[in-house]
Amino acid sequence: MPHVMSKLAFIGLGVMGGQMAKHLAAAGHSLVVYNRTRSKADAWVVEHGQGRASAVDSPADAASDVDAVIACVGNDDDLASVTLGRDGAFRAMTKGSVFIDHTTVSAKIARQLAVEAKGMGLHSVDAPVTGGQVGAVNGTLTLMCGATDAGIAAASPFMKAYSSRIVHVGAPGAGQTTKMANQIAFSGIIQSLGEALRFAQAAELDLDRVFDSISGGAAGSWQMTNRWATMVRDEFDFGFAIDWMRKDLGLAFEEARANGATLPIAALVDQFFADVQGMGGGRQDTSALVRRLRKD
Repeated sequence: MPHVMSKLAFIGLGVMGGQMAKHLAAAGHSLVVYNRTRSKADAWVVEHGQGRASAVDSPADAASDVDAVIACVGNDDDLASVTLGRDGAFRAMTKGSVFIDHTTVSAKIARQLAVEAKGMGLHSVDAPVTGGQVGAVNGTLTLMCGATDAGIAAASPFMKAYSSRIVHVGAPGAGQTTKMANQIAFSGIIQSLGEALRFAQAAELDLDRVFDSISGGAAGSWQMTNRWATMVRDEFDFGFAIDWMRKDLGLAFEEARANGATLPIAALVDQFFADVQGMGGGRQDTSALVRRLRKD
């Protein structure tokens, strides 16, 4: 399948999807885009379409006669609607084409879509992302993919337009469970980082020097490098909201109930995120978890 001047459909032009679609247009692809709010799709075409994009009124209209359909929507229900609904993409896709989903959803629906796709002669790839809004803007996302080898081969030429790393982690559904592992690990990191910062403040240490001392060692992390200074300044407007993190952790807890894993730290931190939601911070990014540790 050619990776330039292909005809693609993109469904969902939010903070992440709109940027991914922009990279595809910049790479030379022709796009048909669908967004639940039509005016948003029209605006995207004007701003980013480069004369090679058009907006349509349904996922099925977008998916007709394209090489790949790429989606980045909100949750399981949204994904089911745009794929399997009355005007869903699957009924209009061409046999042999590939469906690529970048939504963070349950592994259950990812596996269901793979079965449906196979029965219709389609490829399906569940490919949730990490790297945040900055990664989407810069085209440097990491994609964790669940698919067959043939599905990855069909999808990779397109996914390269907005990612710096594509990892085929396993069979359909494995991309979503890998994203859950990412969120489980991340939840503990952000909580412990907040505790370290508040401890250093209570000890009246120079926080810049503390960062210089510990960021290069075993305590260092992406989160420390990119959010320590902004947490110190109480700045929490960096993309991935606490509301979305709680949705993702809920998916992880559901999967853990099925596979027998125990997640005591993630469950505790989820309640801490709920505390920050109660403080009005649901739309703030996840580093706002540090807010609940302030004494004043």
